[in-house]
Amino acid sequence: MGTLLLRPPGHRRDVALRPAATAMVWLGEGHPHEMIAVPGVALADADALVAVELSTVCETDVCAVQGRRSAPAPVVLGHESVGRIIDIGDAGVVAVDGTPLRVGDRVVWSPTISCGACDRCRSGLPQRCRTLGRYGHDRIGAHGDLTGAFGSHVQLRSGTAIVRAPESLPAAVLAPASCATATAWAAVAAARRDLDGAPVRVHGAGLVGLTAAAIAAELGAAVEVCDPDPQRAAMAARWLGSSCVERDPEVVIDASGHAAAEAVDGVAVGGAVVLIGQEVGTGPVLFDAERIVRTLVTVTAVQDGSPHDLADAVAFLAGRGRAYPFAEAVGQVRQLAELDAAMEAASASGAPLRIGVVPG
Repeated sequence: MGTLLLRPPGHRRDVALRPAATAMVWLGEGHPHEMIAVPGVALADADALVAVELSTVCETDVCAVQGRRSAPAPVVLGHESVGRIIDIGDAGVVAVDGTPLRVGDRVVWSPTISCGACDRCRSGLPQRCRTLGRYGHDRIGAHGDLTGAFGSHVQLRSGTAIVRAPESLPAAVLAPASCATATAWAAVAAARRDLDGAPVRVHGAGLVGLTAAAIAAELGAAVEVCDPDPQRAAMAARWLGSSCVERDPEVVIDASGHAAAEAVDGVAVGGAVVLIGQEVGTGPVLFDAERIVRTLVTVTAVQDGSPHDLADAVAFLAGRGRAYPFAEAVGQVRQLAELDAAMEAASASGAPLRIGVVPG
């Protein structure tokens, strides 16, 4: 399979890759992935080229393959990765903390690419940039072939938030940080209140929900996790212990995508409900607007995290997050060439929180 590359304007340096990089291209619903060889890239001045250490399969990747989320084929899916920088554009690349990145740095990066100049970026919403790009979502071609996590390399474009990853943390802990952990951090922060001693309820014991619960617990909250799946509920008990809030929760986080109305109904007077965005929803949700007004409830939403959410998420994993079994979230690891099997495993009943994928 070949791709006609229309090189964007601006200075670019050709980088040959020996051996050639590889990427798994999804051609559309009902078609298996195809592996392509990428012998080189055109590296823009503020780009970085990363060799992938480990990627993980997110639910949105499975949704795309199953036709439950639109995706412009051909595309290299995947947006949760950890890797190491092997080349940097001529102008250099700066991490979220403002320090220059170097070849050899171990890094994680945001799933989105932002311009930094539009009204949304300037107002603190770069994840909703007017010209937003997304790893694992954008069709291959105009920006090259290494545009998603399911390859041996990823070409990080200017406008990507990049955070150094601690060498001491396992790749299985770090790979989901860009999506699951950063989103969970953003959800807890969106409650905008001191959680010390506060009752908090989390709906959904997937990786995002469990991570949000762990973050809230480390901030001093009494946390209750609700999930109708007995296996997931048991997992929450292993992570956080069996707990039940003794009064109406001050904060309710819906990480399931299916409990928005229940979250609003169950929150305390003056409380906050945080809805975590899901690529595949259940359709319109009816809220009791009168109750929201009468009880002074705040309803807010989160989808993806900001660059600082990503940095804070990595800091959490490297610090107090070590008390939780994040490494166990990746229940299986497959070779890149086995991506279709990895997708099937991720969608199976009783699947682990994440399936890992490593370059062959």
